[in-house]
Amino acid sequence: MTTGATNVDVAIIGAGPAGLTAAYLLSKKGYSVTVIEKDEKYVGGISRTVEHEGFRFDIGGHRFFSKSQEVVDLWNEILPDDFIQRPRMSRIYYEGKFYSYPLRAFEALWNLGIWRSTLCMASYAKAKVFPNNNVKSFEDWTVNQFGHKLYSIFFKTYTEKVWGMPCDEMSADWAAQRIKGLSLWNAVTDGLKRSLGLNKKPNDGMETKTLLETFRYPRLGPGMMWDAARDFVLSKGNHVLMGHALKQLAQDSDGNWRMSTDSDNGGTVITAKHVISSAPMRELSARIHPMPESSFQAKELNYRDFLTVALMVKSKDLFPDNWIYIHDDRVQVGRVQNFRSWSPEMVPDSSIACVGLEYFCFEGDGLWSSSDEDLIEQAKREMEMLGLCDPKDVVGGAVVRQEKAYPVYDDEYEANVEAMRSDLETRYPTLHMVGRNGMHRYNNQDHAMMTSMLTVENIDAGERVYNIWNVNEDAEYHEAGDEGAHRVLPEDRKVALESERDVPARVDRAA
Repeated sequence: MTTGATNVDVAIIGAGPAGLTAAYLLSKKGYSVTVIEKDEKYVGGISRTVEHEGFRFDIGGHRFFSKSQEVVDLWNEILPDDFIQRPRMSRIYYEGKFYSYPLRAFEALWNLGIWRSTLCMASYAKAKVFPNNNVKSFEDWTVNQFGHKLYSIFFKTYTEKVWGMPCDEMSADWAAQRIKGLSLWNAVTDGLKRSLGLNKKPNDGMETKTLLETFRYPRLGPGMMWDAARDFVLSKGNHVLMGHALKQLAQDSDGNWRMSTDSDNGGTVITAKHVISSAPMRELSARIHPMPESSFQAKELNYRDFLTVALMVKSKDLFPDNWIYIHDDRVQVGRVQNFRSWSPEMVPDSSIACVGLEYFCFEGDGLWSSSDEDLIEQAKREMEMLGLCDPKDVVGGAVVRQEKAYPVYDDEYEANVEAMRSDLETRYPTLHMVGRNGMHRYNNQDHAMMTSMLTVENIDAGERVYNIWNVNEDAEYHEAGDEGAHRVLPEDRKVALESERDVPARVDRAA
């Protein structure tokens, strides 16, 4: 049963960073807005903060850093008094030892010991003397650069966990983008010179990047930002409907949109001049009536899903890092977060460590379908296998599932996205796609916000002044460079904050 009806200037699908940024700015400009969000409790999407018995969990870890001055200014405006400065630290954990991230080759060889380091260097020498001259895959490229031994220790396991495909099926181009500036030979020789007091440069082989030592973070997690944005929208007389999922979207003969929703209370109907969608492109396409021709391509878009198992452990913090990367094929966990390292206020008991084990999966597979109880037990076993804690010290646990966390860049994704984009922009100029899933792009939250900021400017101008598809990303974007280094000028007709963020594509075997 459908109850109630609302007539607004703009209807927004999704209350994540993209959706709420649009709602906040439109409300500020005096537009009437209604946002629908299928989650019954939390706003913020993948940037939400989940609370369990006083403990707070960040879904994936969100450092607040941006080269866009507009984004920095908006963060400060929405949350002026609640940012804290936190130390940045993340490392690789392998066989009970910690290794710097990005990898420092000399340190890695030192930690591995004489015998294994000798094998690594022999493997490296073999790769240099007898390189693979037909490089197509991530595995081919990485073995050529570092030798098979180091590749198998520090690159293979984690990469396959995250993306759910073998390294010999991922493109070499992605490896070349992802592993920038690290020369094994230079790092080893620099390390030897350093040990002899002949070299004062950082022993990391990464001179092309200077990592931030600190970052800003909301004291109660990133969800604090989006709770504040929602509250502002509500204070302006606008609406955020929780527990409402998009059912159907149709345009009448006058160009107005009729959006119907499903909810436990029967749903509602919203009429609007414009619609902003941060919903996954595949879902949006399936709910437009009549179904667009590009829906066939949209159905082929794929996603990588994600879940966090939070454990409360009777202990001091198990490690000082914000998170550690797990390079161990005995366990399925990919990363482990230390929530107190993000903010002490996220962990209310000083005698309890709170960690989040992150698992990368596909919706419906064995991990995703496991019960919360089984996942908590698996997390406890894996922490014991890794030597990070005794299961007897675990005093609580919780599971958070995040569907469609990562858009998959497979062989056909680019053509499928372009087909849907071209189709909908031509047919429906008042339907705007924004954000990570709304554009099927691996955005950081600041880039997702920028797509909405420019969309609001387009709506306000009554024309497409900015091309939001030119807002690009870089995987190390939040790690290096100056905050607020870029500003969008009013006369700009496009925006390119950085080079496109790198994600793996499958090997083209025909090439």
